Amino acid sequence: MPRPKKPRSVNFLPSVTYFKPRGVPLSTLKEVSLTLDEIEALRLADFKGLDQVKAAKKMKISQPTLQRVLAKAHQKMAEALVLGKAIKVGGGEVIMPFGRGRGIGGGRGRMGGPFAAGPGGVCVCVNPECKNEVPHTAGQPCYQMKCPKCGSPMIRRR
Repeated sequence: MPRPKKPRSVNFLPSVTYFKPRGVPLSTLKEVSLTLDEIEALRLADFKGLDQVKAAKKMKISQPTLQRVLAKAHQKMAEALVLGKAIKVGGGEVIMPFGRGRGIGGGRGRMGGPFAAGPGGVCVCVNPECKNEVPHTAGQPCYQMKCPKCGSPMIRRR
């Protein structure tokens, strides 16, 4: 029996979670799925330019684990670009800060979780310095809103 996967710390929630090649109908398109931890690894190492040791510390994983995550993410990105596949972002065993919870996929699925729509609740700014709260509007997911005070993403609090 394999060892259980250690959840990775993710400090980034992408606002766009689907990319597709222009001019290709969705019905004929194949997808490549990038997990939230793979996107976080790409963001820290490739976009922000952190070395792998610093990026691994931010994600609370070892450097060899970060290297494996990056290699897998690079392979998936190359597959999507070379073969003209769509890229779907989401899922993975992650821990999100600022009270976003823990779980597979970070709760962005259609069947519930901390981002699920429903009556009541509030949308809370993810910026720990702001912590602005706005009453939840039914039919509008909190993660699609921006904080009116600071412009950071919002998340749902039950």
